Amino acid sequence: MERIVDVAQYVYDYYTDISNEKIDEMKLHKLLYFIQRESYAILNKPMFEEDFEGWMHGPVSKDIRLYYDIVCGMVCATKPISEDNAYIVRNVIEMYGHYDSWYLRNLSHDEISWKNSRIGLKNNQPGNKIISKSDIALDARKVRPFDYVWGMYYDEFDDLED
Repeated sequence: MERIVDVAQYVYDYYTDISNEKIDEMKLHKLLYFIQRESYAILNKPMFEEDFEGWMHGPVSKDIRLYYDIVCGMVCATKPISEDNAYIVRNVIEMYGHYDSWYLRNLSHDEISWKNSRIGLKNNQPGNKIISKSDIALDARKVRPFDYVWGMYYDEFDDLED
């Protein structure tokens, strides 16, 4: 199993390489959440053990809050992730990386896992309840990861034939 800081550094490096931009912290948190969800969808297990909390603006990892720096990525020792997990990470970035942070924030608010972590809180109220991994696994059921290839959904291939 990977550590979230290692996955975050991979996201940081890959995103920087393909976009020529530094990834802001909010976007990093949301991409990491979607990576975890995709791992459940594809492998039926989490990619990393660390938890997310249900904050006002979506899932947040305290480890990332502690160690992230926009200039260099993670300010702690990191190590490479497996090629299988890197494949999942790259696909999530290809699928969601072009969206801005606030769009990803809004997408994360549609997730059952985030909604359940916010039960009893008002929209503008801070929260720190752990997002349940079983709820993330539930969110993963709605994901059809192989519907998206080469930057397109399969139903868009029909348009190419016209």
